[in-house]
Amino acid sequence: MVKLGGATFGRREPTVLDIGDVEDIVELQRRGKSLIIVHGGGKLTTEWLNRQGISSQFIKGERVTDGATLDVAVSVLAGLVNKEIVAAINSRGGQAVGISGVDGALIQSEVKDKELGYVGRVMKVNLALLETLLQSGYVPVIAPLGLHSGDKPDQAPQILNINADVVAGEIAAAIDAERLIFLTDVAGICDQQGRLLTQLSTSEAEALMASGVASGGMIPKIKACLRALSTTQTVSIIGGKIPHALLKEIEEGDVGTTIEGG
Repeated sequence: MVKLGGATFGRREPTVLDIGDVEDIVELQRRGKSLIIVHGGGKLTTEWLNRQGISSQFIKGERVTDGATLDVAVSVLAGLVNKEIVAAINSRGGQAVGISGVDGALIQSEVKDKELGYVGRVMKVNLALLETLLQSGYVPVIAPLGLHSGDKPDQAPQILNINADVVAGEIAAAIDAERLIFLTDVAGICDQQGRLLTQLSTSEAEALMASGVASGGMIPKIKACLRALSTTQTVSIIGGKIPHALLKEIEEGDVGTTIEGG
């Protein structure tokens, strides 16, 4: 399972997936690997919010989402970003289908924290649609949105914005993924001196968050890693700026930071 983050967008145009990343995905599918992709798109969402004159605010790496922000996030994530990724994979010989967590009630969620607004906490992952797509030979490409299904006030939106790292961790745990790889715009997790940490235990990862060495957007990534490790043996956070980073991590390892359970 792969989570595509900031490294995959904005190298030439905001929604263009890097050719090397696409080739890796298509090659893995050609080898018979069952892949699930969860993507972000926070940078592009911020860009479109700026165009609308809407400011962005984050709390511990998660976007504060009011009604206007939600409208833009849904349009960018489930529309522009999702379909660009699907088109890039299909145009190079892969088979991908773009969905969001709303489709098939895949991600059932409730409001996580009133301070964050319309940001969801995952309550349940419904695997029926994913299993159907995988059995049919498709790569599901998932936008990080959830169906607002828990304790929903009458006037509240039916869709909630969810951090893509969180979605990836929850789906990986639910489907017992063999491994989860975060392809992002940083080399991995670094220590206080900025040196890359290639191997971490769960306790070491937790200590990095507690000490503040890991902060901002790295917090939801590490939390998602720890969540996935409840059923997944290995999770990795790797830098997507390395050519063919995904294949290199799978075949050779040590591209970024690997966290192992146990």
